[in-house]
Amino acid sequence: MDKRRPLVQFPHMNRFGHALRRLSITLCLVVAGVAAAHAEPEPRTVRIGVLAYRGAEEAESTWEATFAQLQKALPDHRLEMVTGSTAFLTAAVAGDRLDFLVTNPGHYLELAIDYSATALATEMDLEGTSSSESVAAAVVVRAGFGDVQQLTDLRGHRIAAVASEAFGFRAAWAEFLDRGVDPFKDTRLLFVGYPVEGIIEAVRSGRADAGIVRSCLLEKLIAEGAAKPDEFRVIARKPSGTLRCQVSTRLYPGWPFVKVARTPAPLAARMKQALLAMQPETGEIAWTEPEDYQRVQDLYRTLKVGPYGRFTRLGIIDFAWENRWWGIVAAMALLWWSIHVARVSHLLRRRTAELQRAHEKARLESERMEHTVRLSLMGEMASSLAHEINQPLAAILTYARGCERRMESGTDPDGVRDAVRRIAVQAERAGAIVRRMRDFVRKNPSRQVPVDPGEIVTDALALFEPTARGVNVEAEVPTDLPMVRADRLQIEEVMLNLLQNALEAVSGRPDGRIVVRVDTDAHAVAVSVTDNGPGIAPGAEEHLFEAFFTTKPEGLGLGLSLGRTIVEAHGGRLDVDTATPGETTFRFRLPQLEEETRV
Repeated sequence: MDKRRPLVQFPHMNRFGHALRRLSITLCLVVAGVAAAHAEPEPRTVRIGVLAYRGAEEAESTWEATFAQLQKALPDHRLEMVTGSTAFLTAAVAGDRLDFLVTNPGHYLELAIDYSATALATEMDLEGTSSSESVAAAVVVRAGFGDVQQLTDLRGHRIAAVASEAFGFRAAWAEFLDRGVDPFKDTRLLFVGYPVEGIIEAVRSGRADAGIVRSCLLEKLIAEGAAKPDEFRVIARKPSGTLRCQVSTRLYPGWPFVKVARTPAPLAARMKQALLAMQPETGEIAWTEPEDYQRVQDLYRTLKVGPYGRFTRLGIIDFAWENRWWGIVAAMALLWWSIHVARVSHLLRRRTAELQRAHEKARLESERMEHTVRLSLMGEMASSLAHEINQPLAAILTYARGCERRMESGTDPDGVRDAVRRIAVQAERAGAIVRRMRDFVRKNPSRQVPVDPGEIVTDALALFEPTARGVNVEAEVPTDLPMVRADRLQIEEVMLNLLQNALEAVSGRPDGRIVVRVDTDAHAVAVSVTDNGPGIAPGAEEHLFEAFFTTKPEGLGLGLSLGRTIVEAHGGRLDVDTATPGETTFRFRLPQLEEETRV
């Protein structure tokens, strides 16, 4: 059998091998770092946008010399030209795809307000003229179109322009407005887009009667042979200052070289230094310190376009400023209205609280008056009630003495038992009288609950019965009356007051008679108290239910007034009827309890 020797391991040799490998890796990293330090850095790409109003090829040709000088001044950067329209360049700025751009004054104003762009320098005219007056617009027509000399002559005519947001069109738009012409209403506009030569072609072909182009464009086209010297003419010419071109509008500062907000400040400083240090040859573009673009800002604010549009932040601010006096008047009116509403609300709350307090006070006064009337009724009925109570008390005393005598003689136990039973009956009779009096004069809060009106009338008659001795009192109370919602004590008080008045009316008459009737109809229960007294004094009927009016020498004048108030609080009505000769009837009605309410 072949036996192999085991592999011999040396721990110290393994450790040495690991250390050697680590040293090798470290040396490689050092060598790589040294090589990287001596390698040429990758140049940073700087993207510069250029407004190509005559097309990309023309823009590249126009700005080629400028870019070549800038590339020499910034050798560690790679400059890339990006041409396009104003909309394209704005989208590139919004997408952080540009570092700088060259554009017209109007577009720069929009970028400065919306994207915090900054002008590093302003171009001087291609011929080296003033940078503050190097941009304008010209309105051109065919040379043979002799009927048009001024801007006002273009009413109703077709006018071509690049776009409504083009700076040249907006410059001409302001001139039209100064002369009372609104190009959007008084002319027919034709927007042909970039390049701007499309405007000249539209006028040449007859598609448009006039065209709005950038200043000096017509002169360039003539110099390039793209237009004949006698083919077009500029109308409504204005002084052009140092600008050696025909213009139809006011002059504005030249195109700015613009720094985008994201561009680093050191790079922007180097770029500005390079622009201002340029030594262009004849016909090339020169740069100077950035001009004040206030005139461009005033133009856009007047037209209410761009950042000063009607629904933009600055447009709203301008609108508010222009209408500030109306705003102040509206604010004062709103302030006055707010103060008025607050004052009315305060007065309303205060008067509501006062009414609540007055209502509560009136309620308490009404309860006190009601209690006073009850006490007055009890005072008037006191002698009769006392006599009524004395009868069972006298009977109790008689029966008690009889029991005492029978108990002393020790005889007639049945008589004693009968006498005791009679004493109990008389005591219950006296107790019932006292209980009715106590309930009647007790001052309890009003509480309307479903009750049987027949029971109220019966209880009132029972309380009144001792007082009515010598007077014929008739009662017609059916047993199957519908329920009503009422405060038993208050309605009983009304009944007793009417009965007491009827009693006083028939007092002293041998044929005095009081009739109490309870009737029903489909909706109410009517309770009437009729007497055959002398009736109501002439002229007193219309004042019967007024507070403190009375025909009694010692009356309070509150009974009928309070009675009507109580009945009306129950949803009913208390009236007097004197139509039947020899009779006076007081009647009150209480609404029946609805069937579902009873359930």
